[in-house]
Amino acid sequence: MALPWLESFNVWGDEPRANKPASDAPVRLAVLFSGNGFHSKEWWAKGEGRDMELGKVLTPLTDFREKLLFVRGLYHEEARKGNIHSSQTGNILSGAPIASGGEIRSGTSFDQLMAQTYGRSTKVPSLVLGCEHSNPSVHKNYSMLYSSHISWNSPTTPTPLELYPALAFDRLFKDEVAPGDKSVLDAVLADAQDLRRRISTTDQRKLDEYLDSVRDVETRIENAGKRGEVQGWRPTLDKPNMNRPADGIPQDIAEHMRLMIDILVLGFQTDTTRITTLKLNNDHSALRFPNLASVEQPQHGIDYMIHHLLSHSDGDDWLKVNQFFMEQVAYIARRLDSIQEGSRTLLDNTMLMHCSSMMAGAKHDNDQLPVILLGGAGGRIQGGRVLDYKDKPERQLCRLFLSMMDKMDVHPEMFGDAKTMLEDV
Repeated sequence: MALPWLESFNVWGDEPRANKPASDAPVRLAVLFSGNGFHSKEWWAKGEGRDMELGKVLTPLTDFREKLLFVRGLYHEEARKGNIHSSQTGNILSGAPIASGGEIRSGTSFDQLMAQTYGRSTKVPSLVLGCEHSNPSVHKNYSMLYSSHISWNSPTTPTPLELYPALAFDRLFKDEVAPGDKSVLDAVLADAQDLRRRISTTDQRKLDEYLDSVRDVETRIENAGKRGEVQGWRPTLDKPNMNRPADGIPQDIAEHMRLMIDILVLGFQTDTTRITTLKLNNDHSALRFPNLASVEQPQHGIDYMIHHLLSHSDGDDWLKVNQFFMEQVAYIARRLDSIQEGSRTLLDNTMLMHCSSMMAGAKHDNDQLPVILLGGAGGRIQGGRVLDYKDKPERQLCRLFLSMMDKMDVHPEMFGDAKTMLEDV
């Protein structure tokens, strides 16, 4: 079981140095995606730093304005070809052309390029998580697998999504997965107690907090799925006609997302992985939100319509769902910012990007894609800014990816349709 960053030890490839502090923590990359865009009038930001003003969609991120980079005007030329969902999503992280008909072809996504290079130094080069099942159907001559996958190992291989919190947790912290395995904490308690005697008081407190957080995730995974709330499509039976199987995917979408986020944070905190991609839902999503009280239909949850159809409106319920997704981004930021790594926080050492396949679901417009960055990339990114590229000739989203890879010391000559990094990032 990996440890968090501790001031008492040299880590992350340092040569042992007596009486000298460890080097800086590594830069992490977290890519988040939610489908179908946002409220057309409420995705905006203006101003700088603490005085930055945010549209209503982004208000959950108010506390992090000084660490927020709002990027306007970027797009993928290839995503403007084809249909209105699959071909706008399958290349969101690559900018590559999308094949139509029965063929599956996109491009290696930048998170997986990072996993093949930067990620090799960790146990798990890349953790790819999801909160909604893949859709194997076809929509307007394009496979819906494009709408279900944003991470691609190769042009013909979407990276498998891990939807089960328990299996994602096992991948990070267990070498072998077997039914009945005891708690990963129980297996290392003796070693943890021995370590505790050899570290500073500050590190002892940090170790205790870390072990408590691991135990909390274990407990929540054990209890996940026991509630009866239904997310996504509605089954044809009100009650199952078979015995309930073992715990799997939580039926509360909020709990599912939070569990995946907590596992993401633990992966970063322990340096078990430095690259995580979390797809909160599909483009053309079938999720429903019974956990959110409806404004438009009082006394009901927002489960009267699937996410995709709800995105065709600009109503109060659509805004509320938008804010729910941004609350998940804020939750990650808050968790990362609460973990100290030397003089910086884990958020300061992370690039957390959130994007979607279109600006507004009602218009299916992708001439300007909604993109935000949170975190400092180890002091290499200055937050509290709005960058506007909408009137510039070279505004490929892949230029941003080149800039982000540069912050992690990976320097391809080009990526997708971009040959130069994005200025000002």
